[in-house]
Amino acid sequence: MKISVIGAGAMGGATVEGLLKGNYVKAADICVSDASQKAVERFANSGAIVTTDNNAAAKWGDMVLVFVKPWLVEQVLTGIKDTLDYKRQTLVVVAAGIKGEQLKAWMTKDGQLPSMFLAIPNIAIAQLASMTFLVSVATESQHTEQVKALFDSMGQTIVTEEKLLGAGTTLASCGIAYAMRYVRAASEGGVELGFKADDAKNIVMQTMKGAVELLQATGLHPEAAIDLVTTPGGVTIKGLNEMEHNGFTSSVIKGLKAGAK
Repeated sequence: MKISVIGAGAMGGATVEGLLKGNYVKAADICVSDASQKAVERFANSGAIVTTDNNAAAKWGDMVLVFVKPWLVEQVLTGIKDTLDYKRQTLVVVAAGIKGEQLKAWMTKDGQLPSMFLAIPNIAIAQLASMTFLVSVATESQHTEQVKALFDSMGQTIVTEEKLLGAGTTLASCGIAYAMRYVRAASEGGVELGFKADDAKNIVMQTMKGAVELLQATGLHPEAAIDLVTTPGGVTIKGLNEMEHNGFTSSVIKGLKAGAK
């Protein structure tokens, strides 16, 4: 399997990092393209092929992943359209807010469409820890399994309906920033409680990691897990209640809904 990545910015670059760290493909089977020479230079010594020619990358891969800003998607896709082999290649577009019907309109060629997907990972894909949402736009089932396997090698993947892609974006792609904001807030609180800044950050990160691993290992509902560490009249329940008095849960839900708009 040869993988072409067109667009080596924040998200595309993070995906290339994940591909290089993972075991789904070898470095020599990855081609990275970006209009900016600087964007691809960081992968020049990785063993991957690098180029500033999108059409060269589009021709090379069995699976072509396109990572560009939403307003550039049409321009980039129509620019590689004639190069793509619709019978051989699979196209995956990673861009927020793009609709499947738009992709079909842009990519129809001689009445045909390629095997085609919309995908939304998050930047933790660089650490093989992404939560990725995958939508089939025009494909057959075996291609879905191939693309899912690729993203599963860099985290977890949910194959979903297009109508849920926006919600998935705010819950996981935007959500990783929300989690980082909690790390920042709790770290600042730790400094006020007397820890050095780096120590406070490490404490908070390890605590979050522990919470996630506990929930994954046990399958407990978060409230059931919370009950395990709250005692009547104890400090944990006092802290939780004070956060709720200040709108903790409500703020999280409002933030997610605002992002989904």
